[in-house]
Amino acid sequence: MTEPASTSVSAAVASRRSVRRFLPDPVDSDVLRRVLEKAQRAPSGGNVQPWSAHVLTGEPLALLLGAVGEVLPQGRAAQAAEYAIYPAGLDGVYAERRFGVGEAMYAALHIPREDKIGRLAQFAANFRAFDAPVLMLVHMPRYMGPPQWADIGMWLQTVMLLLREEGLDSCAQEAWAIYQKQIRECVPIPDDHIFFCGLAIGRRDSGASINRFPVARAPLDEVVTWLGFS
Repeated sequence: MTEPASTSVSAAVASRRSVRRFLPDPVDSDVLRRVLEKAQRAPSGGNVQPWSAHVLTGEPLALLLGAVGEVLPQGRAAQAAEYAIYPAGLDGVYAERRFGVGEAMYAALHIPREDKIGRLAQFAANFRAFDAPVLMLVHMPRYMGPPQWADIGMWLQTVMLLLREEGLDSCAQEAWAIYQKQIRECVPIPDDHIFFCGLAIGRRDSGASINRFPVARAPLDEVVTWLGFS
């Protein structure tokens, strides 16, 4: 069962989620090109447009998944992210939110905390792109600063919402950053670019529990302060 297309911005925002089980249906390259051409309208400071990407499917994707699969048993010895995915001092409500969504996901899968093998298997699913038929790899010049990283976030959000308009789904995967060395062996990312993340793309399996558990959001007044309004 697939998710219907979302034909308004509000519907796309409401229906978008990080999909972690995809159907095997191929994705038409014309659809992806249409999405990415529209996403070029995403805002960026000074119109810099710092994003670059490689879009993989078929044999190139299988080659990458195989290369990463070979080093997965090595654990951290094979990992070499070029940036900290989470800050070392993440604490308070931010740590609680991160912990909370992870526990909600494992609860939906009926994988208890003591099932280390089960949790490792789910972690490994990241590096099959959750069986999505398409994986987009995002990178940018190394000298870009925090404002340009924010620009890439706005571009990615635009891409993800446009995918919903086409009846497609996605999962932004910073987890791929830990295997940037293996990615570079399979994909011609320039040496003077930093690898940022993957974006798994396809059609969600709406019947899968991992795609249906609730993901909490902070109350608006916890994150927004209103000044000067009556």
